Amino acid sequence: MNASAAHNLADRIHARLTAPGYKRWRARVEATGGCLKPVHLTGSRTLIDPGTGTILDRYHGVIYAPCGNRRESVCPACSDRYASDAFHLIRCGVSGGKTVPATVTDKPRLFLTLTAPSFGAVHTRPVTRTGKPRPCPCGEFHHPDDARLGTAIDPDTYDYRGAVLWQGHASELWHRFTIQLRRELATAAGIRAKDFPQHARVSYAKVAEYQKRGLVHFHAVIRLDGPTGPDDPAPDWADTELLEHATRAAATTATVSKTFLINGREENHTFTWGNQIDLRVIANPGDVEDNHGHITDQALAGYIAKYATKGTSTSETPDRPIRSERDIDHLTVHPHHKRMIATAWDLGGNEDLTHLRRWAHMLGFRGHFLTKSQRYSVTFTQLRGDRRAWQHHAALQALGVEPGSVVVINHWNHTGNGHADDAERELAEAIYQRKRDNRTTNKKEDTP
Repeated sequence: MNASAAHNLADRIHARLTAPGYKRWRARVEATGGCLKPVHLTGSRTLIDPGTGTILDRYHGVIYAPCGNRRESVCPACSDRYASDAFHLIRCGVSGGKTVPATVTDKPRLFLTLTAPSFGAVHTRPVTRTGKPRPCPCGEFHHPDDARLGTAIDPDTYDYRGAVLWQGHASELWHRFTIQLRRELATAAGIRAKDFPQHARVSYAKVAEYQKRGLVHFHAVIRLDGPTGPDDPAPDWADTELLEHATRAAATTATVSKTFLINGREENHTFTWGNQIDLRVIANPGDVEDNHGHITDQALAGYIAKYATKGTSTSETPDRPIRSERDIDHLTVHPHHKRMIATAWDLGGNEDLTHLRRWAHMLGFRGHFLTKSQRYSVTFTQLRGDRRAWQHHAALQALGVEPGSVVVINHWNHTGNGHADDAERELAEAIYQRKRDNRTTNKKEDTP
């Protein structure tokens, strides 16, 4: 931004700060935590005494609701909220809390990372064991911020089609991995695979993270429960060593085979995980990370929360689905990622692969970024419901009304999104940053 543009923006911010109705606007933004793309709702909220029918309070006008976008590049405020929920969801499953018993710490637990195979040479920044940089296969020494990292050294020989097809079936490959894991555990325990659910249950939570090359890899917490879930002790034969062995075996043998009709010709494809498989034991509460590959539940939950809000490392994927080839030409993303998007769009023109056009903006990936098995821990719905209930309770108390003693009637209609201009966005971002700084300060003060 040049000096003239900055001066004009400062003038617009000053004008907004002194405009009539600024305090009402600020209160709406404060309520969203500084959301950059708030949802505008117009309507009314009425509080009624159920015994007498008397109207105790009534508000009519406009309120803002958070946009809820998980990506930090789109809305830092909502991304923080999503990361916080992800942190609690993951940590409850490894150390207990909410509705999950603390006894889950006694069960076999692992932190697993699965990556995509190689589809061609990419720019990297390898280092020695002492951290000294080594040359990339291209012959250069790359700076850590070099935008070329992760992108194809030779785009003409890079297998973009194979990469996009793998990406489009990554979630199915994960499903196949979980099936294979149960089979491996049953074999190791000496029981029939079909009898496994009567003896144990595999519980997990996983998050997808884009690598710099534009392909996802999965980070997962895996826990071995009794048949009914976290309240049920793991069977006597279950231990961390057995779970580690079965997980590694399942990761190396899980495959998804597909036959596609592409441009009038049948093609057979088999999808597998990459060679880089990382397994780490989850340490018990109070332990610290060590040189044996153990990781604490606190650090693990923090990693997962961070991964869940990231985009691709070298460039963000588009925020919205691609509608036409013309849209691709106007994208401001890295050429490597644009090539993946164009490949997904082209492949999506075939009847067997139409879903790839819908997910071309995500480089072909069509899965959820954070998923969990049914009984791993609490859900996002529960966490958000608890937060809404707390906010509702606090709002009623501020009005001097006891929750449960009134009837609340809400009537709202969607009337818009976002802020009016860049001046309002700057002010909203400042509100978010102040709130975040306050949370950080309070957290440091609460830490013993």
